[in-house]
Amino acid sequence: MRQIMPASQTPSPPRSSDLALYVHWPFCVSKCPYCDFNSHVREEVDQAAWRAALITDLAHEARVLPGRKLQSIFFGGGTPSLMPPSTVAAVLDAAEKAWGFADGIEITLEANPSSVEAARFADLARAGVNRVSLGLQSLDDAALKFLGRAHDVNEGQAALATAQSVFPRVSFDLIYALPGQRLAAWRTELARALSFGTEHLSLYQLTIEPGTRFATEALAGRIVIPDGDSAADLFEATRADTAAAGLPAYETSNHARPGSESRHNLAYWRYQDYAGIGPGAHGRRGGLATVRRKKPENWLAAIERNGHGMEVEDPLSPATRATEALLMGLRLAEGVDLDRITGLNAGVVPVDMAAVARLEQLGLIEHMPGRLRVTEAGALLLDAILPEIVTA
Repeated sequence: MRQIMPASQTPSPPRSSDLALYVHWPFCVSKCPYCDFNSHVREEVDQAAWRAALITDLAHEARVLPGRKLQSIFFGGGTPSLMPPSTVAAVLDAAEKAWGFADGIEITLEANPSSVEAARFADLARAGVNRVSLGLQSLDDAALKFLGRAHDVNEGQAALATAQSVFPRVSFDLIYALPGQRLAAWRTELARALSFGTEHLSLYQLTIEPGTRFATEALAGRIVIPDGDSAADLFEATRADTAAAGLPAYETSNHARPGSESRHNLAYWRYQDYAGIGPGAHGRRGGLATVRRKKPENWLAAIERNGHGMEVEDPLSPATRATEALLMGLRLAEGVDLDRITGLNAGVVPVDMAAVARLEQLGLIEHMPGRLRVTEAGALLLDAILPEIVTA
């Protein structure tokens, strides 16, 4: 059994040498109708070939990113809980040898709440996973059927109970603002979700993404999601109820007990370096934007040909880096460090201060010395606020 200390409950300030690693497993049993992620259904997967390819892709990143310590690893997908635990263990062994692990490293794996996958949880924990993110998506059987999920509520709750007995840290996802969903019904479902006692919830409003089956259905008028006012009521109630239960929103759609935030996702939102391996994985490292080849077969072929799955490796201008840091950081309740933003962009912060002052008077933005944050009232209007204040 791998000896890894439980992930720290309090994310410590990042050091310049800290690094996050994202590992993409692209395979699913079926494609959900709302999903636009890089996920694929294949009848067979050569597990030995995929294990070797992931380790090769990881080795390339380690060569170009020496001297770092991993603070977090995240297995995303796709459905990473379909990975054999031996593959997870092999990737973790390679990552530890390549970079070394920071004390209290957080190692998260996304999982579907099926009984088959829950049966692997103990083996995944022995491999080194110390945090699981469970895709429950709903606590209503009719909604699960609408969302194309293979599990029902009872199976999902059983998987959650297993996860809570095996992993020191557990999060789960729910999707709300479904067609016809009423505020009272959602608050009842959310109260039930909060009663399970998990430390972290990811709560997403249903969005219709281009290229999905739901997009086709919406275009034909067969799906109508709640309008702006109804969606706003759902959003505000979600934040109020989670805060009252001790899991306030620390990011637009993510809620946690203080100290139980996802360290890996904070690395993205705080604009720290992260390496991404596997099909379609993105990365940000040393001022470069990296993207792996998206289609699984193309990524495998690139590994065999080049020793890595890279498709894009572009330098980012200082202005682009500062803008990205702003757009990511303003999703956080803590906001952004303006001194760090100016440091990314040669002393220039790409913010319209006149717009900030106007929005501050409206109670939507808070501008403190060296820091900018969107207020609770502004969180609802974030998508409108960002274009107003970010100039680059």
